[in-house]
Amino acid sequence: MKQVRKVRKLTPLEQVRRRHRVEMASSAAGAEGKKKRLSLEDERLLKHLLSDEQDFIDSPEFYEKESESQIYAEAPDIQKPDTTWYHPVMDDLSSSRSNRTVKSTQQVILTGAEERVLFYQFNYARYRVWKLQQEIWAGASRQPTPEQAEEVLAWHRLADRVREQIAETNLALVLAMAKRTRMSEVDFADLVSEGNMALLRAVDKFDAGRGYKFSTYACRAILKAFSRQGMKLSKYRQRFPTDFDPKLEKSNYIESKREGFEKDAAEEVKRIVTENRADLTAVERTVIEHRFGLESGEEKPMTLEQVGQIIGVTKERVRQIQNKAMEKIRVTLEESFLGSKDKEEQAEGSEAGSETRSTVAVD
Repeated sequence: MKQVRKVRKLTPLEQVRRRHRVEMASSAAGAEGKKKRLSLEDERLLKHLLSDEQDFIDSPEFYEKESESQIYAEAPDIQKPDTTWYHPVMDDLSSSRSNRTVKSTQQVILTGAEERVLFYQFNYARYRVWKLQQEIWAGASRQPTPEQAEEVLAWHRLADRVREQIAETNLALVLAMAKRTRMSEVDFADLVSEGNMALLRAVDKFDAGRGYKFSTYACRAILKAFSRQGMKLSKYRQRFPTDFDPKLEKSNYIESKREGFEKDAAEEVKRIVTENRADLTAVERTVIEHRFGLESGEEKPMTLEQVGQIIGVTKERVRQIQNKAMEKIRVTLEESFLGSKDKEEQAEGSEAGSETRSTVAVD
């Protein structure tokens, strides 16, 4: 005979404790999920890093045992530069700002050994990004695991920090070379900006294993960038010898022609009213003159109600009189002013045609 197992009913205290344990477990799981989930900015950066192969300057030290510890943990501390002095504008050359120079701050000058340490750290971090890329792309999905994604981002940010430290330490090179070059046709700020970009490219391409100083390599790269900038501007000035003139723009030309035409049309309307070419009645002329201030150049146009008080009618009746008078003026304007313009253009066209025919006949 099968025995029936009796299930013990939980007390209210045990039920509360069980609910608490379930809540704690779910919150821990949620926290673990949030820990592995990347932000939108990190996801965009990761996508960019995995879209192209990472370049780096290779070195045999990267493949030695405990290479990471030797390059980072056992490396000496290198002082970071102070860049508060760096303001790349020409007014830094004036006497009023002579106190804001490199010499007035604690300038960091790296030795050859310190440069090698920083460049090995920079390129080893880029090497680790490249190595992770190969591991990710070798997988079936070609997508990183959460651990791989975190590692790629960490090594990339480390490479960026070291790159920034190297560039900031050598900023004085750019400013000194720009002040020495002094190209009259190139703006000083543009020259410094081009030099900064050349400095960053030099950091990416410099091989510290060859034994040269980085400043020698960077100066040549900066001078080449200055030369390219000057040649580029020279070619531009050859193609466009004059400065930009807004008056030569087609839109401005059309706008000016329209304004001239409207002014001529307004003057013609005034003559039509004053000379009464449109056969306006006395009431219609009074309404138009007061409504648009045609009696005196300084008279302020009146409202419909004010004109109605003068001629003794309602403002609605003034509107009707005004519309009828304006229609007469429009017809007269088209016949005299606009029609004369068309006739002039037709006459010019006929004259040109007759000249062409006479030239053909002579030939």
